[in-house]
Amino acid sequence: MAAGQRRIVSSQHLAEGPAGEASEFEFGLTIAYNSFSRWMQRCMAAAGGGEMSPLEILVLHNTNHRNRDKRLNDICFLLNIEDSHTVTYALRKLVKLEFLETEKRGKEVFYRTSQKGRALCESYRAVREDCLLEPLLDGNMAGEKLSELAAALRVLSGYYDQASRAASSL
Repeated sequence: MAAGQRRIVSSQHLAEGPAGEASEFEFGLTIAYNSFSRWMQRCMAAAGGGEMSPLEILVLHNTNHRNRDKRLNDICFLLNIEDSHTVTYALRKLVKLEFLETEKRGKEVFYRTSQKGRALCESYRAVREDCLLEPLLDGNMAGEKLSELAAALRVLSGYYDQASRAASSL
């Protein structure tokens, strides 16, 4: 970091010493997460989905992904969520709203998007294209640059997962 240049962090006590860059990244991640959550909710409302939590929106899109039936464990695994009860609650709400359908096979329940759910996902996609994709392109944050950033976030999530396991054993 250049002399005199200050880091943007939310907690100075976490940014002292060699941890400065990590604290700067964590603050950026925090504000990006909150912006993304707000965006998903407003995009879904504009698409006609009403008031849904960010988790419910993610679960709906994940269930719609590749038009394949999914179990609770599949959804939790793909979204990297340990607290399956939060996903269970989201699934129940989405079924009640008729965006998802269920099918019991043996002891397992499978979820799939209903016609109403698929239509909502398509409407969300249209709003996303109208409101978000053009600014990404104009801001030079699309294509390979965005793909590289996504890859870096996946790698970093692995470090945070590993650190959370280490912290659990302390």
